[in-house]
Amino acid sequence: VQLQASGGGLVQAGGSLRLSCEASGRTSVIDVMGWFRQAPGKERAFVAGILWREGTIWYPDSVKGRFTISRDNAKDTVYLQMNNLKPEDTGVYYCATQIGRSADWRVAAYYDYWGQGTQVTVSS
Repeated sequence: VQLQASGGGLVQAGGSLRLSCEASGRTSVIDVMGWFRQAPGKERAFVAGILWREGTIWYPDSVKGRFTISRDNAKDTVYLQMNNLKPEDTGVYYCATQIGRSADWRVAAYYDYWGQGTQVTVSS
């Protein structure tokens, strides 16, 4: 499975961005798609996840009400709509997928494939 993330950029606080992640290859084996954020000097932090077939969604409290994850199975693409962005949302955003399981979505080590990352910068 290959993942291609896009949609990052520079935005002022309170603004919005939509990230996309297109999967290719053996997409039929995808179970979970997740988005992570990595700020400079910090570990990757989970920001949203979705069960690929059932559509179950989960967010951490830090982004709940501001971020929305969605998927288009026909396009093998997952989206992350980010509204009311804050400077602390700055970082490189990665999409990732779990294959053949649905382990703790918050743990980066449980993901099997990663996209290349897209930079999001929120200015104050």
